[in-house]
Amino acid sequence: MTKPFTAVGSELLFEVFSQRYERGATLVTSNLPFDEWTSIFGSERLTGALLDRLTHHVHILEMNGESYRLATSKKAQRRPVQGQSQNTKTQNEGDLTTKT
Repeated sequence: MTKPFTAVGSELLFEVFSQRYERGATLVTSNLPFDEWTSIFGSERLTGALLDRLTHHVHILEMNGESYRLATSKKAQRRPVQGQSQNTKTQNEGDLTTKT
C-alpha cells in the first residue's frame, strides 16, 4: 500500500527537485509507474511538473527481478542472530554431532 504525501510534503519535495534540476545528478527509485505518481503527489499539475524536470535528462533503468531487500530478509531469517545459541544437529561424515 502506498501512502500519499500531504500537500505541503509534495510541494517541499517538488522544491528539492526543482533546486537540483540542471545542477547535478539525482537518483530516484520507485516501484510505481509514472502514470500512478499522481496518486502519491495528489496534484496532476505538480506531478507533471516534477516528472518534466526528472525526465528531461534521464536514464531510466527498469529492473524486473527479485527484490534485493526481500532476498536479504529471507537470508537473515534462515541464519541465527549473532549472540544467540541454537542447538542444531548436523550429519558430519556419518557422525551425529550437536552444535551450540
